[in-house]
Amino acid sequence: MSQSASQDVSSSEYLPEKTQAVLKAFKKLDTDAKLALLYLVYKKMGDSITPAAPSATDPELAPLLMDNFYTLSHDTQLDIMRDIVNGVDSEYGHAYGALKENNQLMVWFAWAQAMGQSVVGLPAGYQAAKPVTEAVGQIEGLEFEEQISLLREIVSGMGFSNIQPIPSQAETGKTASL
Repeated sequence: MSQSASQDVSSSEYLPEKTQAVLKAFKKLDTDAKLALLYLVYKKMGDSITPAAPSATDPELAPLLMDNFYTLSHDTQLDIMRDIVNGVDSEYGHAYGALKENNQLMVWFAWAQAMGQSVVGLPAGYQAAKPVTEAVGQIEGLEFEEQISLLREIVSGMGFSNIQPIPSQAETGKTASL
């Protein structure tokens, strides 16, 4: 069944096939593997993601995630990251879910930069599982714009939001009025 652009179509459906394949591989990973992948990708890509559009970000929109988060124990930080990845209805999940994609990219970038210091890092001697290393390799094989589109898609699928999409005319049977 095909859907028109005005209907509820996932933005991932507009990504190139190669990028969609990486997104599917990411979605199959367990929570901790997703966190490791994000960390490894941000470490490998470094400042090129800083987030993708620095002028389109505002760290002050997320004080809970950008200030308070750093004061928490590493165990608590890891629990919060897991909750965000899993879309848990929590204070931090809401704070993250309320952000636009560029600010969500910024949060992960900031956390990756501080990992192992003021943010919980990978366990000592961590060896990424094959699916994680394969996905990182696939991401590295994408063009820069595809990498950023993929990361935006990944981070926008996390967190929690009560906001529901507006039903389409096809769903309601009503036309919009001026």
